[in-house]
Amino acid sequence: MENSLQDVVRAYHARTKHRFEAYAEGPGQLDWDAQPAAFRHYSGAPLLELPLSGDRYERCYGQLPEKPKNQVAPDLNNLGALLELAFGLSAWKSWGPNRWALRCNPSSGNLHPVEAYVLAGGIVGLADGLHHYDPENHALEGRALIAPGAAPTWLAVGLSSIMWREAWKYGERAFRYCQLDVGHAIGALSYSAALLGWEVVPLAINGEELRHCLGLDRPEDFPPSRYNFTETEEPEILLALRGPGLNAPPAAEALNNWLNAAIWQGKPSRIDPSPGYRWPVIDQVAVASRETVFAPEPLHIASLPPLAPHPTTAGAAAIIRQRRSAQRFDPRQTLPKASFYRLLDALLPRPELPWLSQLTPPRIHLLLFVLRVDGLPSGLYLLPRTPAAASELAIALAPADGRFAEHRLVAEFDADCPSHLGLIQLAAVGLQELQRLARSLSCHQDIASTSAFSLGMLGEFESAATQGDFLRGAVDGQNYRNLLREAGLVGQVLYLEAEAAGVRGTGIGCFFDDPVHQLVGLTGQRYQSVYHFTVGTPISDERIETGPPYPQRHQENS
Repeated sequence: MENSLQDVVRAYHARTKHRFEAYAEGPGQLDWDAQPAAFRHYSGAPLLELPLSGDRYERCYGQLPEKPKNQVAPDLNNLGALLELAFGLSAWKSWGPNRWALRCNPSSGNLHPVEAYVLAGGIVGLADGLHHYDPENHALEGRALIAPGAAPTWLAVGLSSIMWREAWKYGERAFRYCQLDVGHAIGALSYSAALLGWEVVPLAINGEELRHCLGLDRPEDFPPSRYNFTETEEPEILLALRGPGLNAPPAAEALNNWLNAAIWQGKPSRIDPSPGYRWPVIDQVAVASRETVFAPEPLHIASLPPLAPHPTTAGAAAIIRQRRSAQRFDPRQTLPKASFYRLLDALLPRPELPWLSQLTPPRIHLLLFVLRVDGLPSGLYLLPRTPAAASELAIALAPADGRFAEHRLVAEFDADCPSHLGLIQLAAVGLQELQRLARSLSCHQDIASTSAFSLGMLGEFESAATQGDFLRGAVDGQNYRNLLREAGLVGQVLYLEAEAAGVRGTGIGCFFDDPVHQLVGLTGQRYQSVYHFTVGTPISDERIETGPPYPQRHQENS
């Protein structure tokens, strides 16, 4: 059984690779008028409108890791700010008759499979129990309410995935994107919490316990049917908020017993009543990768100099709200070298925001296509994010033509590069050739070649998908989820750091997996490319109009 679960995960990853000769299985064509519902609602559940209070806690993005001077006990105002800046709407966009929402947490294709739930006790103004967050209206829907008791004040956020939202467009590769989006969401919650002086830490709970805690195992709400795969939600992770006035949430068993005494209310809205496709491998890998025994590894984050405050004077809430995925880049613009180094430094794991929210030690490392960074030769670079990877990857990257034989630390020839960064120049490559490589490997997308730099995230796949020296002993493939989530978390840092630097980022889920490995001489399954990303100066489409996220609320509050 152990090997079969690992085999399912390994086979899924191999099956869903894009190749030059063929893309992973998908729908082929899309009917945008039949897109799955972007928002889930629980009709009949009591609705609590939350204050749009993010601006009340605004402070400089560069000071975000520091605790605010005046921290207050949790209430509806800071809970509203937390959810608004983590999962709420950031704007409405329109072009002709088409109108769509943007959110503070990024998502593949803006499809947003992640649903957020609040579990809480003892917060003034909020009923104890389980609530579903409705980002469309910035409100909480009371799913399971408990008679108030004398329990201490605590707060947790549970995340689930409606995988059909991604599968509708991306087919079998959708499970990967859902896990990337969970990582984005964890990062978004971490940054939002930091604005309040809170921290986000994962809680010990396995998949089935979490399913019960979030009410996702209730047959009266999610009845078995032929099309049930479009409606079900996959339990992902439970995260505790830690800060002044917040106690630790109950343990999983106590939490389940607590909810068993609740009054359940509301029925979930339909996501897609008539799907045209089904991708059984998504269900298979979801089952094979679920957490069954929760035993987190110690993080063992390397000792690094503190991350210097970002020089920007922009506010954190403003940067969170303005975050977008760039659609086009201006190839005439370059990125200052100091901004490039500062951005990479923010990606090194430290025992602070947002890396405390990880379940496992860092296993994502960056293969960089440096295109337009002032004062830095264009070429291929490597950013190992752990000391062990610095030596292992340098050996593993061995193209047959030997072009990386003269790789060297950037700090050895550039005094501006922080020595602790460990950035390695693999090979200098002319800009024209590098553009061709970057574009072709990211599914022939110009955004990978017209930016300041793009990158592929190399994950320690064998240590994530199988037992070995780096595993905590999990045999259910849960570390496959954790690897993809870490990539999404790195992506969220890239998104916000790019905005703070005055440029913009875009996640790239479509890339040719094995050709990336072949480019740098990777063989076997030890390392796999799991996510691509690109950063540069965006070109805005002036035809698209931008409106406020909650126009009716703004009118009411004016």
